[in-house]
Amino acid sequence: MELTAAALVAALREYAKPGEVTHKHYPGAGEVLGVPMRSTFDTAKAFTAMSFAEVERLLDEASYEGRLAGFCVLDFKARGKRTTDDERQAAYELYLRRHDAIDSWDMVDRAAPHVIGRQLLHRKRDPLFALARSADPLRRRTAITAPLYFARFGTPADLTDLFAIAELLLSDKDPVVSKPVGIALKYAGVLDEPALRSFLAKHEKVMQKPTLRYAREKLT
Repeated sequence: MELTAAALVAALREYAKPGEVTHKHYPGAGEVLGVPMRSTFDTAKAFTAMSFAEVERLLDEASYEGRLAGFCVLDFKARGKRTTDDERQAAYELYLRRHDAIDSWDMVDRAAPHVIGRQLLHRKRDPLFALARSADPLRRRTAITAPLYFARFGTPADLTDLFAIAELLLSDKDPVVSKPVGIALKYAGVLDEPALRSFLAKHEKVMQKPTLRYAREKLT
């Protein structure tokens, strides 16, 4: 099988169901092929070994599913047991360099934890704070979604920056950002419930209701 962007997009088109699969959640201006999500994920997984140059060609695709598949490939690469540190770093750098290709929240949610969060688990989190201060809500979503990796695979000490980024974004009224802030806090509480309770005691009076609701979901 030819592991190219063109071949992947051709494979996606074979699964397309225009008019039947509409992806109404997609807010961008790109072409919607009408490919079911499962087919997009499965196709991307089959192309995990494609080169980073070909992944970047995917990120230049006009179609929503083509670019989503590109971020799925980065996610599968980052998760791979045989993936080298250099390859994970290349995936990390490509994601950040081509954040302009992201025009839907699901691209962030699919790739940010393992592609970005994993690389920053034991490193300085300055890139996340820079993203949190961006005017682009999808970059701010990356800032708070990537630390989900800290909550899942880190220790309570790794949550300091997750809480700090959440605090920066508490007043963010864009639902693209406010919802994942609550979700990140929720999973931080799974790892360290006292820390979450302390955070909520300090901030709950100024938190937006949806954010607070998500943050409390797993509290005993």
